[in-house]
Amino acid sequence: MDYKEVVMYWKKTAEHDFDTMLGLKKLKRYSDCLFFGHIVLEKILKALVVKITKKQSPRIHDLVRLHDLAKLNLSEEYILFLKEVNNFNIATRYPDFKLQFYQVCTRDFTEGYYKRIVALYEMLCQKLK
Repeated sequence: MDYKEVVMYWKKTAEHDFDTMLGLKKLKRYSDCLFFGHIVLEKILKALVVKITKKQSPRIHDLVRLHDLAKLNLSEEYILFLKEVNNFNIATRYPDFKLQFYQVCTRDFTEGYYKRIVALYEMLCQKLK
């Protein structure tokens, strides 16, 4: 495995999904925007895991676990944020949570998380350099 190619794969797919997240926000598809926010952070974290370990990232979706595997040592505030964003993955995948999540995802609710997801994504991208 050429780990640099795998890092680039995760980075490029994160960039693609980042653009998708932006588009979904513009379309006011707020729950989908946050779901893609989770995916964006997951993929950039997986790129960092591969960069650090020089091994394939595990097939997991838990952002906190990926953070730990990448040995990032982000602040407790960021860890709590990652835990919250983990919920966006679960809430949009399972029917018993979907409708409830749609109702929670107002413009204001989404905007707050969206801004923080973008800022964290940009910071994590800097760590890939």
